[in-house]
Amino acid sequence: MWQTTMLVLPGLGDSGLSHWQTLWQLSTPGARRVEQADYDEPVLPEWIDRLQEAVIDAPSPAILVAHSISCALVAHWARGGATGRIAAALLVAPADVESDSRTPPETWGFAPIPRDPLPFPSLVVASRDDSYVDFDRAAEFATAWRAGLVDIGRAGHINGKSGLGAWPEGRRLLNELINDSLR
Repeated sequence: MWQTTMLVLPGLGDSGLSHWQTLWQLSTPGARRVEQADYDEPVLPEWIDRLQEAVIDAPSPAILVAHSISCALVAHWARGGATGRIAAALLVAPADVESDSRTPPETWGFAPIPRDPLPFPSLVVASRDDSYVDFDRAAEFATAWRAGLVDIGRAGHINGKSGLGAWPEGRRLLNELINDSLR
């Protein structure tokens, strides 16, 4: 069996105990959270450095599981990071950090969002009523990144407040992405 390491990349404010990312991390042997120095006042170069360190330190090829501004983090990091160590990336609810009406000022340092194709299999999961990104904008990111796109309907920002619990549908999507990347 092919081994991978799940790297959990929370967004602004981190992912709390009821967030599916935390629940996945706790239930997945060997999963690691990419710890950032400050989740409330994120600094892009510091976040990129932490992601690079986590990818290099991972004992096996990494599966990136990003939420919100960490989707932009992945796009920035992919421009010069150790992308050959990535098996796939699940990019959930990519916050539109270029929009001052959708995102708070703390996130704007992640703009502009790179539009380069990602050099590893990727899937963007977006909601129709996400207050941090318009669905059509999330679809634009998916197209630019050459990622698949999954519309999960009305699920808010796909976070702890969305009431998804361990989000089994998301786990199914991740497993499909991993299986597809192995082909």
